[in-house]
Amino acid sequence: MKDLSTEYLGLKLKNPIIAASCGLTGTLDGIVSMEKNGAGAVVVKSIFEEEILLEVNQQMKEAEKDPMIYSELSETLDYIDLHIREDNLEKFLKLIRDAKKAVSIPIIGSINCISSEDWTHFTKKMEEAGADALELNIFLNPADFTNKEFEKAYFRIIEKVLATVQIPVAIKISKYFTRMGLTVKALSETGISGIVMFNRFYTPDIDIDKMSLATAQIFSTPEELNETLRWMAIMTGKVSCDLAASTGIHTGEDVIKMLLAGATVTQVASTLYKNGPEQMKWMLKKIEKWMSDKGFDSVEQFRGKITREYGDDPAAFERMQFMKHFSEIR
Repeated sequence: MKDLSTEYLGLKLKNPIIAASCGLTGTLDGIVSMEKNGAGAVVVKSIFEEEILLEVNQQMKEAEKDPMIYSELSETLDYIDLHIREDNLEKFLKLIRDAKKAVSIPIIGSINCISSEDWTHFTKKMEEAGADALELNIFLNPADFTNKEFEKAYFRIIEKVLATVQIPVAIKISKYFTRMGLTVKALSETGISGIVMFNRFYTPDIDIDKMSLATAQIFSTPEELNETLRWMAIMTGKVSCDLAASTGIHTGEDVIKMLLAGATVTQVASTLYKNGPEQMKWMLKKIEKWMSDKGFDSVEQFRGKITREYGDDPAAFERMQFMKHFSEIR
């Protein structure tokens, strides 16, 4: 047996495959299934900042229709606001508590957030519920023309959360920064324990018959691996925290590539929807076979091997390969 163990966010994992935050990790049965099929850790399905706020707003509208309630509206709405937030959060906290009792692998709580406002106190309750770590899926819209401090929002969110909890904190980021390398490096120096590259925006399509917006591909494709791989190689050795690879990882070969590039762990979701949770078993078998074929006994023996071979500037190597490729085309 090969040693696939690794350490991520200070947590001991039996292997570097983590079940990412998704619908499959939103129930206790789903989380148990992830452990059964080999996941090294599970990121619980995110609770959304907007989800709570929208629910509160809807209750407020209903309250305004009732004259008896409306007569004492300010106090009533304060009560509704608090009650709905606590009720919605309690379901989420219960899942964390139940998961901690049911499985032995680390449970990572997740919040999908867009601001540094009302939700940050939730993180303390997640810690108290037993979450081993916290992942902040910071989902800022790069098409928001009103937000002139796009990057600064990340730092404000991190500052508030780190002041609230003691458990390790990771952030999940997008690809949309003016200076990706410098920003990721700066984020890694804030005191967070990990950065997940990358979250994935749901892109639209257009139905030409109905002439209306439609939903495009929800799941990632294997082709999306390359962008994640590129930035993993560029940032390895230049950050002050762990790096988790996400988006486009569908097979054991994909996991191996990310580890060779320097990833601490990988996160998977789309391939679990397409192939079932048992896909993780096949991925782990592929990694073990490859390690046997190459003579490696542990993941640490080959993690970052490719990136180290190309020195301090993997982006320059990428440029050279680009030039070589096109110079051979006649």
